[in-house]
Amino acid sequence: MTMKDYRTIVVGTDGSDLAAPTVARAAWLARRDHADLVIICAFAELSRRDEAKNVATLGGDTRSGQVLGRAAADLALARAGEVARAQGATVSAALLIDGEPAQALVKAAEDRSADLIVMGAVHDRSLAGRLLGTTAEEVTKKATCDVLIVRPVDPVDELEVPEGVSPS
Repeated sequence: MTMKDYRTIVVGTDGSDLAAPTVARAAWLARRDHADLVIICAFAELSRRDEAKNVATLGGDTRSGQVLGRAAADLALARAGEVARAQGATVSAALLIDGEPAQALVKAAEDRSADLIVMGAVHDRSLAGRLLGTTAEEVTKKATCDVLIVRPVDPVDELEVPEGVSPS
């Protein structure tokens, strides 16, 4: 079996505690293989009315891994870029995508002819996770390239995803 170097690596960030080690792993691989690194942050831009309606009708927010608001997404993307550069990687693109995280990662990987998607994931034992599936599960089913899942060093129940950061 012949091993190949990665030429384009797509990594997802949501600004959670798992984002930095995930981006660091992707950046390390990109530097090692002299690959292009593309950082993706999926976010939701909803009006206050739509946000209130979503929470009221669904009993809570179901957008797992999706950053709420452009300002929080900008911040998550900026921090991911800093982590990648600290690892010696060259970021060829940093993209904010208004949409669902799994779809954003898979589409970006297809659009950029990526060889690898790197993403963070925790073991989700929640009822919602079992019924709806996880972002990692959806990406591994739909991606046409390799997928690397980065797990947290310390087990966690749930990661906080930033939302509604005021621009400063």
